[in-house]
This record gives sequence, structure tokens and C-alpha cells, in this order.
Amino acid sequence: MTIYQFLLLFLLWVCLPHFCSPEIMFRRTSMPQKRILGARVPRSDGKILHRQKRGWMWNQFFLLEEYTGSDYQYVGKLHSDQDKGDGSLKYILSGDGAGTLFIIDEKTGDIHATRRIDREEKAFYTLRAQAINRRTLRPVEPESEFVIKIHDINDNEPTFPEEIYTASVPEMSVVGTSVVQVTATDADDPSYGNSARVIYSILQGQPYFSVEPETGIIRTALPNMNRENREQYQVVIQAKDMGGQMGGLSGTTTVNITLTDVNDNPPHFPQNTIHLRVLESSPVGTSIGSIKATDADTGKNAEVEYRIIDGDGTDMFDIRTEKDTQEGIITVKKPLDYESRRLYTLKVEAENTHVDPRFYYLGPFKDTAIVKISIEDVDEPPVFSRSSYLFEVHEDIEVGTIIGTVMARDPDSTSSPIRFSLDRHTDLDRIFNIHSGNGSLYTSKPLDRELSQWHNLTVIAAEINNPKEMTRVAVFVRILDVNDNAPQFAVFYDTFVCENARPGQLIQTISAVDKDDPLGGQKFFFSLAAVNPNFTVQDNEDNTARILTRKNGFSRHEISTYLLPVVISDNDYPIQSSTGTLTIRVCACDSQGNMQSCSAEALLLPAGLSTGALVAILLCIIILLVIVVLFAALKRQRKKEPLILSKEDIRDNIVSYNDEGGGEEDTQAFDIGTLRNPAAIEEKKLRRDIIPETLFIPRRTPTAPDNTDVRDFINERLKEHDLDPTAPPYDSLATYAYEGNDSIAESLSSLESGTTDGDQNYDYLREWGPRFNKLAEMYGGGESDKDS
Repeated sequence: MTIYQFLLLFLLWVCLPHFCSPEIMFRRTSMPQKRILGARVPRSDGKILHRQKRGWMWNQFFLLEEYTGSDYQYVGKLHSDQDKGDGSLKYILSGDGAGTLFIIDEKTGDIHATRRIDREEKAFYTLRAQAINRRTLRPVEPESEFVIKIHDINDNEPTFPEEIYTASVPEMSVVGTSVVQVTATDADDPSYGNSARVIYSILQGQPYFSVEPETGIIRTALPNMNRENREQYQVVIQAKDMGGQMGGLSGTTTVNITLTDVNDNPPHFPQNTIHLRVLESSPVGTSIGSIKATDADTGKNAEVEYRIIDGDGTDMFDIRTEKDTQEGIITVKKPLDYESRRLYTLKVEAENTHVDPRFYYLGPFKDTAIVKISIEDVDEPPVFSRSSYLFEVHEDIEVGTIIGTVMARDPDSTSSPIRFSLDRHTDLDRIFNIHSGNGSLYTSKPLDRELSQWHNLTVIAAEINNPKEMTRVAVFVRILDVNDNAPQFAVFYDTFVCENARPGQLIQTISAVDKDDPLGGQKFFFSLAAVNPNFTVQDNEDNTARILTRKNGFSRHEISTYLLPVVISDNDYPIQSSTGTLTIRVCACDSQGNMQSCSAEALLLPAGLSTGALVAILLCIIILLVIVVLFAALKRQRKKEPLILSKEDIRDNIVSYNDEGGGEEDTQAFDIGTLRNPAAIEEKKLRRDIIPETLFIPRRTPTAPDNTDVRDFINERLKEHDLDPTAPPYDSLATYAYEGNDSIAESLSSLESGTTDGDQNYDYLREWGPRFNKLAEMYGGGESDKDS
């Protein structure tokens, strides 16, 4: 045997599992630890394998999962050829699970698993082994790795990712149509035995559906499954490992399958004849009812389009499809009239809009029905013969003339009589009126086209038996023109003529307007009312005329203004004319004819007076006026006196206004004669207690007779001053001190002191209080002086 054959057999023996003696044998070699031998092992593919010779030689360990024994599970044994059995070596284990899951006997090298191992958690463990000298703690062998593989057992059932699946398939599908695929997974090792080989079967859902054992695809098993008969199906699928053999584990899932709709049912009217009613007063577009064809399909397969295909009411009614409810809404297309026709018949068709060609063999996807519509009578308002009326009338017609007639009738079979009236909101001036019985419109006031050319009226027609039923109609009245207005000047003309004008010179172009509006248009004629030696009118025959001069030169000294009457006539029948007067001023002009001055003030001055002289005269007049005003102001200032005359330095001063005077010795005593003779006050001084703002000329009043009563005289003077527009509004009190003849105290004035028979006694003044002590001393002292 050659060296190569020996090495190959040795490798095979080492790699094969030895369940009878799970032990790793170590053999000491004379080569260094990591020295590589040059031995070559041929491979079946022709390549040369290089093997590295190490001091350790090992095999894989195999361990069954899910060990159920009470003791630790023995895994294998580590052994070095340096071990003499005297306990001098120590075995150390490291790596995945070392010390916890896997433990090693330091002396013998036996490895045990401390607990049950699940392959689905971890399929293999990689560990490292080393032998060291117990005394020196130095390794006697290099550290090497080895693998503990976990042998699988069938301890996991197939599972589906979803507990419940939802799927759908069109109804009427052929046998074998794919519905959905379900897939189960098995956690066991698929490479070891049949633990992970899954087979599918159907537990519930036959004979409608089937499942492929290997793929889990669910297919239909019956032909022509109809959604309208049954829509929902529940299928239970089982997945079993071990290839479906006895003893395998299994899992199930539920698949809810819905048959989706296809258009395999035509629409159908539940009734062949449908009856509807509608009022004749229903306006166009009114919905009178709906019809509906049932369809067993759903969604777009049940969509129906309605149309009227025949009948005697195709032009009176229409139908539209309501998409939300799939109903046919019948509406009024034209106005209805019970008196004309009372029953209409329609043939209505309902057809699917989405048809599946695969099901043409089931018949036409449409249906028809007869719709009978009855017209019901209502009390209708009157109907005018026209929708509106237009009447034309001349403005010169007499009041009460009929301008037109409106006609209306009751459309009902009863034919109630009609009453006509005018809506006064459209004729506030009450220019028109209407005959309530026959509808004749006539004028109640004169018409004037120049005030209003159109009148828009509203006529109301109401049933006499039912006034609530009424109808309105518009009546337009156009006023035709009559030539009843004379033409006039278009504008006011400010005309002038130059003093140096020559004969035939144009001074003004005039035009005219007329309120009338003849059909042929306006045509005016201009002429003079009489022959004028100064001016003439030339008609331009285009509704304008020119005013021309007839003489050479004009003079403002002689005549400053000319009045020129111009006659304006129209050409309509009857001819109307008017006379307009032009005011022509004579003005001074320059050589080009431009106006310089038309004022006549210069004519009043002397011929040789210049402009400088006029200015000097005006300045002198102004200076004189200023001097007069200043003199008057200084004189008035000198005449001012204080308002209160202080006689003595006492607290209770008596303010004297000198209205009544102080007695016979008073030089300014009040004289009743002065009141009776107003002329006497012209020379009197002004009141000293009031400063007038301006000087007014006193009004002369007639002298009162001597026998006039004083009361009447005073009242007349009061009234006279109240009505005097020149009386200044002085804020003062005018006291006339007239108390009457029956006063108990009698008069205290000195006016009558001369007529008293004896001296008066003023002692009673002392009894009036301290305020009257001064008066008592004055008058009392006088008496004492007089007595002495």
C-alpha cells in the first residue's frame, strides 16, 4: 500500500462519525506545531489538496436535539497523546456555550450538554479546545476548533403566515381557474429527512375548490359558479410535513373566497305597464315620477341607460338616468294642457351600458315597459292672446280715445269671465285707464311726447269667480310726434358789432333746436321780423343762419345796443315759428376786428380828460373820506362819559341813570313833553351808558296830540321801536316808569312834584332797613334844612 492510499483511508476514518466511541484522539508528532507537510491527496476533480498537519486530530461531534433524559447528555471526549493518565494535564473548553451549555471534565476531557438543545434556535456550535500543564499552566498542545452539530428531529409543524386569507375569483369561471396560492413553512431541517417536506390538502370547500398538493395553489373545481346564487365560500387548507405520511405534523389556514360579479344578467322591469299622473300646470322640467329596471348584477355591471323609444308623448316628455339610484326620471318637456289631451303613452327601454361579450348567448341585455301618463286638470289663470302688446298713438289725441285692446281667455273648460285692470305702479300719473270688461285701453289725461315718449304699462287679467288666478302682460305705448313746438335759439348768443364794421360783415352764426322730432328730420328757416337798416339775416339752408351788417360803421355815442328780432320757422305740418331777439352790443375793436371795450363809461367823461386825471380825482376823493371818518371818530371819543357817576366814597353807591331826574332843580329832568314831541330829541345828546357802533339817522315820528293817554303813547312808541330796522340791538333796558293811576305808593318821580299840595314824608324809608338809610337821610335832611 502506498503512502497516498494510507493517508486517504486515514482521513476517511477520521471524518466519519463514530457513535460507538465519541472520542477525539491526540497524537504527538515530531514536527513543529504549525508546520505544513508536503503530502498531496488527489481529488476527484483533478486538483491537489494540501493538508496542514497539526498536533491535534479531531472529528465532528453530533448531538440530538430535544434530549429528554434526567442526566447531562454526553457529547464526547477530548484526549491528548501527552496525557499519561497521571492528572498532570488540564483540558480547557471555550467558544459557543462553553461553561454554560457545554462543560468539560478538566482531568478526563469528557464533554456534556447541561440542558436540552433546540436545533431551530442554533444548528451548530463552534468551540475551541486546549490542553495545558496543570503545574506550569503552559499549553502542551496548540488551541484548535471543533464543531458540535445538532441533529434535527421532526418537532415543528408547518405554519402559515396568515391565519385567514381573503381571495376572489370571477363568477362563471371555468374549472381550474387559479384563485390564490397559500404557502406554509416548517422550521425543521429541510436537508435532513422529510421533516420539512410539506404536502397541502383541502379539508373544507369541496367540491367547489381544490388545492395542488405540492404548490398550495387553490383552483376552482366546479363550472359556472353563480354569484347571484352564492357569493361567499370558506375553504380550509391543511399543510402536513413528512411528505404527508402518517406521524407527520400539520397546520391549517382558512381562505375566504368571494365570487366577483360579471355582467351575466340583463335588466328587467318588474311591471310591464307603469301608470303616472301629472298636473297640467307643471312647468317644463318638472319631474313627474321614476321607473326602475332591476338587475341582479352589481356595480358597473348593473348600470342601466333609459330612453323613450316610442309612444305618442315622445315630444311632450323626456327621461334621464339617475346614476346614484339607477332610476329613470321622467320630466315634462313641453307645457301640458288638460283641455287638449288627457293621456299620453310612452314605451321606455332600459339597457345595460357595460355588456360582456362572453355572455351574449344569455340574450339581449335590455328590457322595455309601457308608461301611461294621465294629465290632471287644475284651475289655470287667464291666458293673453299675445305675450306682449305694442300700441302707437299721436300725442294730440283727445282725452278718452281708445289706443288699443288686450284680449285674454280662461283656458279651463269652465271658461270663467275675465276682469281687466291696470297695475297702477306702472302708471303713477294715471294717464291711461282700461275697460274692465273688454280690455280697451284709453287715455285719461293729455299726452305729451316731449315729456315721455314711451309708457310701459302692465295689464292684469283675473278670473271673476277666482280673483287669485291672475296673469300679467306688458303693454308698451309709443307716443308719436306731432309738430306742436316752435323752434328756438339753440343757445344764448352774446353778439357784438365793431364800431368800424363794414357792410356785409359776419357778426354771428345762429342755429335753432326743436323739441319735436319729425320723420323727415328738422328743417329750419330764418328771417327778420321786419326790414332792418343795420343788419340782415342770411339763411345757410343747413339749420344755421348768418347775421350780417348792412351799413358802414357804428357809434357807441349814438346807440350802444341793438335789438334784432329773428323769426325761426320749421317745415312740418302745421308750421310752427317763434321770434328770438338778438342783443347786439356796439364795441370798440382793433384793426383785426378783436373786441377791446364795450363799456359806455368813457362816454360820460369830458372829451379832454385823460386817464391820469381820473386817477388823481379818485385819490383826492378817498383822502377826503378818510379825513371825515377820522374827525367823526375823534369827536365821538371826546363825548364819552363814565357809565357810573361816583358821588361819595361809600359802600352802598347809587348808580344814577338820570332817567327820572332829581327834582325841580335837575337840569336833565325827564320831560313828558319830549315824548309827546319826538322832533325835540333830534338835538339831544346820545345816551351816555351805551356806546353805539354806528350812527343812525333818527326816525321822525308824528307828534302825538296833547290829549293822548300816556299808556297808549308809550305802547305806540314801543311798537314803533320794535319795528324800526335801523334801531341798533343795544343790550340795555329802556324804562318808561309808568306805574298807572291806581298805585298805592303813587309816583316817586319829580315829574309830578310841582303839582303836589304839600311836602312828602319820607320817614317810612327808615323802616325799610339799613339799605334805605341813605335815602332817608337825604330826603329827611332836606326837610330839616328847609324847616330851618
